[in-house]
Amino acid sequence: MPVQGTGLSILDSPFARKLTAFVDLSHDDLSVLSDVYRRRRSFAAGCDMIHQGQADQAAYIVASGWACSYKLLPDGTRQIVDFQIPGDFLGLRSVLLRTADHNVEPITRVQASEVNEQDLLDAFSQTPRLATAVLWAASRDEAMVVEHLVGLGRRNASERMAHFLLELGARLTLVGLADRKGYNCPLSQYQLADALGLSAVHVNRVLRELREEGMLSFQKGKVAFQNYEALVELSGFDRAYLDHQGPLLR
Repeated sequence: MPVQGTGLSILDSPFARKLTAFVDLSHDDLSVLSDVYRRRRSFAAGCDMIHQGQADQAAYIVASGWACSYKLLPDGTRQIVDFQIPGDFLGLRSVLLRTADHNVEPITRVQASEVNEQDLLDAFSQTPRLATAVLWAASRDEAMVVEHLVGLGRRNASERMAHFLLELGARLTLVGLADRKGYNCPLSQYQLADALGLSAVHVNRVLRELREEGMLSFQKGKVAFQNYEALVELSGFDRAYLDHQGPLLR
């Protein structure tokens, strides 16, 4: 069951890896999922995939590349709500609520499968297990938003940075793109600043302090965990909200 445009099985796709962490999907489920992947599109970095306020906006499943969701404020500043990685669903709310409430911008070149409202409804009617898995993924995304709010409101800059980079590592590990040593990361200090409510100067200072304390380094597009346990202790990182304990529905 190849993914269109690749020689890979649907099981090798980041989205399937992510969903099967929660629900054991049957051959029929995976066949339906493969159909959802059929329309593949490519987006250049910096060119919005989803536009705030647009009606009848398609959703996307990221196959490769990184993107960010953000809101523009009246004064032209922006708040990055989250970063999307391979395996993530973009714009699901935009499809179900029929109007996009945020923008999505590729940070790198993104390959993604376009999914419209009818695609989703057809897939969910054919396989409730797939619908359950997508509901889990959406619930997990909501849990991450809650953690980000806690970080912005109650964690200091070092705790906020450590928690965020640990969370990214856990998310990337789930789809085979990271381990306890670290991961490749295309984010700039300005993007981290927009996500964490800090200035770029403050981001630079915090990363330098974490490096000097022997906890992590973020250089040349690579996050390296030098003392994983110390980072967990510093940030109070508890990965239970990411629910990576294996399938609950078999």
